[in-house]
Amino acid sequence: MPDVPEVLFVCVHNAGRSQMAAALLQHHAHGAVTVRSAGSTPADEVNPAVREVMAEIGIDLSHAVPKKLTTDAVQASDVVITMGCGDACPVFPGKRYLDWELTDPAGKPVDEVRPIRDDIDRRVRELLAELTAQTGTS
Repeated sequence: MPDVPEVLFVCVHNAGRSQMAAALLQHHAHGAVTVRSAGSTPADEVNPAVREVMAEIGIDLSHAVPKKLTTDAVQASDVVITMGCGDACPVFPGKRYLDWELTDPAGKPVDEVRPIRDDIDRRVRELLAELTAQTGTS
C-alpha cells in the first residue's frame, strides 16, 4: 500500500451508498486516505434521504454531485469497493476489489436509510483501521 492509499466507492447511480461511504471515509480518515466515488450510470442528484441522514451526523452532502465511473478512476485506486454496479466496473491486476452487499436506499424513507448509513459507517471504520495499519499511519 502507498503512504496514502486511494479508495474508490462505486454503485450504479452514485447517489446513495457510494456517496455515504466516500463521505464517511473522508470524515474518519482526516487525510490519511484519498477517497473517490462514482457510478456506472450516475443520477442527476444525491438521494435527498441520504443527504438528510448524513446531515444528522454532521456530514454535509448538499454540494455532492454524482460522478461517472471512469477507467482512470479505477486505475488510480488501490482499493475499489463495489456496491451493486456489476459488470460495469473495469478490473485491473494489482487492485484490491471488495463487494459490499448493501441495501439500496433509493426510494426509501429516512428511517430506512439510517440503518444503511450505520452499516456503511461500520464497514468504513473497519476498512480505515486496516488501511492505516498497512501504511503505518493512525
